[in-house]
Amino acid sequence: MKMNLPNKLTVLRLIMVPIFMVVMLLPVFIDFHNETVNTVLNIAGVLLFIIASLTDMLDGKIARKHNLVTDFGKFMDPLADKFMVIGAMLCIFYANSVAGHKAVATLYFITLIVVIFRELAVTSIRLVANSSSGVVIAANWMGKVKTVTQIIAVCSAIIEPMLWSLFGVGGFVETFPPITFVTTAVTIYLTIHSGLNYIIGAWKYLDPEK
Repeated sequence: MKMNLPNKLTVLRLIMVPIFMVVMLLPVFIDFHNETVNTVLNIAGVLLFIIASLTDMLDGKIARKHNLVTDFGKFMDPLADKFMVIGAMLCIFYANSVAGHKAVATLYFITLIVVIFRELAVTSIRLVANSSSGVVIAANWMGKVKTVTQIIAVCSAIIEPMLWSLFGVGGFVETFPPITFVTTAVTIYLTIHSGLNYIIGAWKYLDPEK
């Protein structure tokens, strides 16, 4: 199957998801007894996640600019985004659970519930609106901001512990990393708010008599 550049970028993002998940979880599954190795793997995981996030930005821009929007892209692009974000959050949740960092693990368990429920609701409404009314509901600006905050929160949760460790800071800051908690709290709020906003806007397409 011949694909244009935006679709290739989308597929690349999908392929990168399991790769960065494996890289992120290697220190959890294998005890290297070497902090440097663990740090290098975490940095590699963050870089892979950032590159995957950049492909998300590029494929849409290229597709719209050069009129390369396809049904494949409409289906796979949001799917790849969900895999990317949820996959990264699962890694953060699991790694912190194993490490005994209960506060961050609990935070990301809550975040995962919110993100997954939101995506299930929005995707279901999108499918119903399309099948019953033939309407394709595009993502609004709030949904795009939500995605950006999710990416920032994920990067913060991976990078911040390394920074505190580098500067020898522990105690309360190690247990409740402030940047991680603030960015993730913003993500939870925007995920819920954008989801409710989407549902309210699409409610007219949900006919209970059909």
